[in-house]
Amino acid sequence: MENQLVWEKRFNIGVEVIDREHQKLFRIINKLFAFSEQEDKISWVCQEGIKYFKAHTLKHFAEEEAYMASISYKELDTHRRLHEDFRLRTLPALEKELEETEYSRDAINHFLGVCTGWLIAHTLTEDQAIVSKEISKWGTLAPEEELRAVGDLIIQLVRDMFQLEAQLVSQSYGGERFGSGVYYRLLYTTEKGDQQEIILVFEEKLLIDTVGKLIGDSSNKLNPTLLNAVRYTARQFVESIKEHFMSSDSYKLKSENLLTYEQFEKAFERQKPQYSLLFNTGPGYFAYCAVIPDSIRKDETSIQAENAVEEIQKYLAKTEEDKRNKKRKLLIVDDSNTILQAMGMLFQGDYQVATANSGIAAIRCISLEKPDLILLDYNMPVCDGAQVLEMIRAEPEFASLPVIFLTGTVDKASISKILPLKPAGYLVKNQPPAEIKKSIDEYFSKKDKKRV
Repeated sequence: MENQLVWEKRFNIGVEVIDREHQKLFRIINKLFAFSEQEDKISWVCQEGIKYFKAHTLKHFAEEEAYMASISYKELDTHRRLHEDFRLRTLPALEKELEETEYSRDAINHFLGVCTGWLIAHTLTEDQAIVSKEISKWGTLAPEEELRAVGDLIIQLVRDMFQLEAQLVSQSYGGERFGSGVYYRLLYTTEKGDQQEIILVFEEKLLIDTVGKLIGDSSNKLNPTLLNAVRYTARQFVESIKEHFMSSDSYKLKSENLLTYEQFEKAFERQKPQYSLLFNTGPGYFAYCAVIPDSIRKDETSIQAENAVEEIQKYLAKTEEDKRNKKRKLLIVDDSNTILQAMGMLFQGDYQVATANSGIAAIRCISLEKPDLILLDYNMPVCDGAQVLEMIRAEPEFASLPVIFLTGTVDKASISKILPLKPAGYLVKNQPPAEIKKSIDEYFSKKDKKRV
């Protein structure tokens, strides 16, 4: 059985009537996962199972709201609004899709992914809040204080939801690409026309290691069920942050998109984010970016109830195509912007190119970009090429990264300093660009032959 929603003790909130019903909902979802694999019965069995799931969900919502009212829970209205959104909008849209497709496997996978993601996220955020914490509204903080507060809240949410100890890597994430990424955008608007755009960037392996494990997915790759579960988990994650820093009543979700990296880059080119935070969770990197949008993007298709299955499949197909056509990645490190620009233009057709203008910037780029080869200027001020390579070799994760030095001279003294650092080679900067390009192409060609 490929998928099973995994119940963990941390889902318990300590209220018997709520915990009992949560476990029952998990069991119903798991039966639906099992039914969905029975080709001969899939339509009828899933149809009956989904009716039961819906009825039980609505019963649970009523009981949960009654309990919150009995303890005078301050955020009952917010909690009820989330229930109503799922009951009045999400479930009916999913049911309509199931009926119109006559309970196709794609529609069933969409239903299971959405319900699973919503159930996981709601249980680990809003339901936990009933007994574990007061909601603090941080809407009047100064910009620097708000930045720290957002970071602290995200770290807490990651710990609560996924039991991961996230570390803030940067308060000014610039949109750098890290590994195979998923770029998820949510656009909120008010009746007055104010807008707030949230972009979440996930390293793919992080999603597989968190949401994938919670639904027992053994495929070890993105698939429609997992990606739909991620959408609704991520949406609830943002809602939890929104409760602290945005008016939950005035800002409503208008659209959501899954972006390509190129579309994500354009968002950063158009306008600098209000805040853009990068975290390392251990299994992978995660970024949270808040932007006030300045225009409507015509190249981004909003995911709606009627096109969700198609858009998810298109996104996954594009992701797989990008992986197959993935170019090797070069990191070019030089203190001269002229050199960086010239090298970038030289290699950009056949390689992915990242640049850094100092040794310190290079270390950060290596962490994020994970290059296949580093072209490193030997003569840099403050932290020269030798020191940068020593730092690289000191990190077990980067110790085997190949480095080719860029040098302005080839005298014996310079070469004698380079060789003990065991670089993959060296290139003279002032030789013709075509020869530099040829040397790098030949380096990878030889490397490929060794693998055969």
